[in-house]
Amino acid sequence: MEARIEKVKQQLQSQGYKLTPQREATVRVLLENEEDHLSAEDVFMLVKEKSPEIGLATVYRTLELLSEMHVVEKMNFGDGVARYDLRADSNKHHHHHLICVQCGSMSEIMEDWLLPLEERLEKEYGFTVLDHRLDFQGICAKCKNAGKSPEPGSES
Repeated sequence: MEARIEKVKQQLQSQGYKLTPQREATVRVLLENEEDHLSAEDVFMLVKEKSPEIGLATVYRTLELLSEMHVVEKMNFGDGVARYDLRADSNKHHHHHLICVQCGSMSEIMEDWLLPLEERLEKEYGFTVLDHRLDFQGICAKCKNAGKSPEPGSES
């Protein structure tokens, strides 16, 4: 974890920012909860447990700054709530998501299945893809097995 915090510190410094104690507390919460896709309010509640003096506005500003610097990815899964996810060092692009419209569960696809499409876009259109995100919305296996899935073509 310390190595990743140091990397964030270097990214901030390269853009003229400091890793303040408030920013570090926010980054630590994101690192400790990487798999959870936390909302700003979720991050705030977790930060508040460790550092009660930090306000919600500070957490929002920190998340926006980290998003602008591409340290975190700001995502919206169609429910009107922005969520934040740390970008992995190992992936050129952000990972993809399977989102259940019944229960709201989310699974991640860590493999980048879109590289052949990016290569085709470059070859056929001269378009260089810098990043992409792919989110699938559907019914998870748990809901389907519980009989919650709607019939195809029916109104829900």
